Amino acid sequence: MSDALEDGRRFRVLNVIDDFSRECLAAVVDTSIGGARVARELDLIAELRGYPCMVVSDNGTELTSNVMLKWQEDRNVDWHYIAPGKPLQNGLVESFNGRMREECLNEHLFPSLRHACRTIAAWRADYNHTRPHSSLAGLTPYEYAIRSKEYQTLNRANLYKADSQGSRSSVFD
Repeated sequence: MSDALEDGRRFRVLNVIDDFSRECLAAVVDTSIGGARVARELDLIAELRGYPCMVVSDNGTELTSNVMLKWQEDRNVDWHYIAPGKPLQNGLVESFNGRMREECLNEHLFPSLRHACRTIAAWRADYNHTRPHSSLAGLTPYEYAIRSKEYQTLNRANLYKADSQGSRSSVFD
């Protein structure tokens, strides 16, 4: 996404959305966001969440650069580029971007890049932590992600059985 400061200088916003939880994992704001910056931001997210199996994106130059091609190869992450001119192939992100544009970017004048960063970060926090989504059974994206982790832990616990000495073995052994 892009917008402008009060003085007319342009800035960009790179939004990274988790398709499963609808959580906005990052909203990177800067005057320029190249492939190296995207790679660094994705590595920062991966430190907290792990690397995804697949990333879906448009064909922006920062996402098709040699830096990004090497990043995905080095980390064994599949990358799917939507067809040019077909934004609905990534409808969740398009919906999120439209909401951010309507509720945040169009509602504020940004005197500085620092102000834009703070305002967008506050909007992102509100989106992730206080807004229930009907597609997530009325949970916020953050609650849905946490709940899913708890369920994954429960499911993993059910894969093991204890023998008479208390040792655990897989139910598939």
